[in-house]
Amino acid sequence: MAGGSAVSTVAKPVMRGLLDNAIKRNLIISLALAGISGFAFQQLVASERKRKYAEFYRTYDAEKEFEEMKAKGLFQSC
Repeated sequence: MAGGSAVSTVAKPVMRGLLDNAIKRNLIISLALAGISGFAFQQLVASERKRKYAEFYRTYDAEKEFEEMKAKGLFQSC
């Protein structure tokens, strides 16, 4: 200790309520990430899938499809 009496002490770690604080922080983070990923899935996957299904059924012709299968000989009774 050459030079003076300036001795610094290390602060004690906060142990009381440490688990509660960690659980709260992790819960908030996990709920935020779940909400973000749910919204992203809805926008990127589900709405695109709905749009493709709507387009398919808007342009689908069952009679034409049946006639193509019948012409290929896929049915035994027709």
